[in-house]
Amino acid sequence: MLLELRAENYAVIDHASATLGPGLNLLTGETGAGKSILVDALALLLGGKGSGEVVRHGAEKAVVSCVFEATKEAERILEAHGIDAGDGEILLRREIAASGKGRVFINSQPATAAVLKLLAPELALIHAQSETLAGFDGTQQRLLLDRFAGISTEAVRAAYSVWRECGDKLQSLESDEQERLRMADLWRFQLREIELAALRDGEDGQLETEKRVLGNAEKLYAAAMGAYEQLYDGSHAAEGSLHAAERHLEELARYEPRFADAAHQLASARATVEDVAETARDFGEGIQASPERLTEIEDRLALLDRLKRKYGKGISEVIAYGQEVAAKLNEIENRDALLAGLRKQLAAAAAQYRREAEALTAARVAAARKLASLAERHINDLAMKARFAVDVAGNVDEAGWTAHGWDTVDCRIATNPGEPLKPLDQIASGGEMSRVLLALKVSVEEGAARVGKGRKMLLPRTLVFDEIDIGIGGRAAEAVGQKLKLLSRSQQVLCVTHLPQIAVFAGQHFVVEKAVERGRTRTAVRRLEAAERIEEVARMLSGAKRSETSLRHAEQMLAEASAS
Repeated sequence: MLLELRAENYAVIDHASATLGPGLNLLTGETGAGKSILVDALALLLGGKGSGEVVRHGAEKAVVSCVFEATKEAERILEAHGIDAGDGEILLRREIAASGKGRVFINSQPATAAVLKLLAPELALIHAQSETLAGFDGTQQRLLLDRFAGISTEAVRAAYSVWRECGDKLQSLESDEQERLRMADLWRFQLREIELAALRDGEDGQLETEKRVLGNAEKLYAAAMGAYEQLYDGSHAAEGSLHAAERHLEELARYEPRFADAAHQLASARATVEDVAETARDFGEGIQASPERLTEIEDRLALLDRLKRKYGKGISEVIAYGQEVAAKLNEIENRDALLAGLRKQLAAAAAQYRREAEALTAARVAAARKLASLAERHINDLAMKARFAVDVAGNVDEAGWTAHGWDTVDCRIATNPGEPLKPLDQIASGGEMSRVLLALKVSVEEGAARVGKGRKMLLPRTLVFDEIDIGIGGRAAEAVGQKLKLLSRSQQVLCVTHLPQIAVFAGQHFVVEKAVERGRTRTAVRRLEAAERIEEVARMLSGAKRSETSLRHAEQMLAEASAS
């Protein structure tokens, strides 16, 4: 639902804002006051093309903004584009400079007009002279038909996903056979090279340590045995000196007890020295200067380095690469069996998709007849004499398969007797198009209301109708108002009108006023209270000069509309 709409320095508007509510929101005002300008501003916020011409004369930039209630799909779109979803609301803001350059913000974060276009179908649908056909393409017509009948596409979507996945796997396996065979030879060589190496994870580190020892055998032996001699075996070894000092301290402790602890500390130090000396001796005696073993280690390390340069940064990565290559070779060697299995799966998936798509088509065809009959009746209530049809055509070839079935839905109309049915985009009058879409929307909501409760429905969006009352009046205008009110029971509606027969059905009534202040034209938007609505409807009935008769008539019309 659209909660608020603002415009600053936009066309003739210096500053205007409207806080909208649920149900039917109507904009009225004098001709040329700028009612449709607000619709144009909303279209800009939904991704419409911006131009420096919309900037109010003398201003540097035009700023339009609005606040919508968020939907789950809208939040998903925002998250996919790195924009915070906000707290249940979506704030759109667009700035257009006089030079034509513009900026887009969503929830106060920089964005693009492309993201606005993605959000638009989730937030609002504008039916105006310039926006109608762009917002009511084949996809929208199909969605309306499905909503009318409560048709779910989940089953066909699931079948399509399975069929598409099988097809992609099969195509991947069948494609570029020559390249696969060439790669197989390379993979076999690589796997053989890795397997012959008999790799052990972490062995390169162990070999590097052993290499350092063998490469410095003489130095290490001299150092180890020298340490052993100085600590334990030499004439002036540390262990002997500590032992002598320990005996002296023990003698002192016999007369002065405080030296007992010092004697124990020296005993502990002497034990440590003995342990270190033995460790150094054992290490030195274990060193074997073997040029053959050193050469063997260097050759092994060279092999490991070569494999790491080719297949991975470490031994573990080289081993993993070998396992990956083995799996690829296994797939190629079992290719015929895999192909046969995939073809069988693909055939079964295609058969399942056909069953689901045929059932979906049958449901849509039956619903299309009912929708066409109901919509035609509503259209002809709106001062038109038209024939209306909803065509469902199925493209059963695989090229026409989609996640929502293989059907295309096309609404067709003949607005004059004797004319053939034509696509909606061939309706000459924008006002006729708006009325047709209004009748169609009302029909869809009536059908959706008859569908059993608990069915998953499309989330209603804000519907905007501009110039819907062109060329009608009297009872037809009253019928338009009633249908707008009916439609607004299930979703928010914003409508621009100049007919009092429609204005009286408003849930929220706004007037767009234009005045000249200090030589400049200014436009403002104001919500009317009950007494003010009588004045505005009376103005719409009789013009600028209101009479007692027009006021009484306006009051009566409002009372009747409220009771309907």
